[in-house]
Amino acid sequence: MKITNLEKTEKIKLVMEGAQNAFKQIPISKQDGSPNFVFRVFTIEPDGHTPYHQHPSEHLNYVIAGQGAVIVEGKEEKPVQKGDFVLVLPGEIHQYMNKSKSEPLVLICAVPNEYE
Repeated sequence: MKITNLEKTEKIKLVMEGAQNAFKQIPISKQDGSPNFVFRVFTIEPDGHTPYHQHPSEHLNYVIAGQGAVIVEGKEEKPVQKGDFVLVLPGEIHQYMNKSKSEPLVLICAVPNEYE
């Protein structure tokens, strides 16, 4: 068993083409003995965003703070806020954007181990 706190988890700047003012933390991973899933936490600062991207497996997301939007397939903008769950399907092109000018958008992203 592992118990940790997000404040104790290293925060790394997301370095991907198209990412802006976004950071990633990995509080639980395969290295901790998790056999199937990785919990990642993304913090997207005001006016920040993830890149438009897709992946071969589903992503399960939970917004733990802030508000923003998910851009789907490069055209449809769906608002998200604290307390929302998002299922991103395999192959679905998407991007998270922080719409706030003052507060970060923070979300948990659970993915299969092999993705991280």
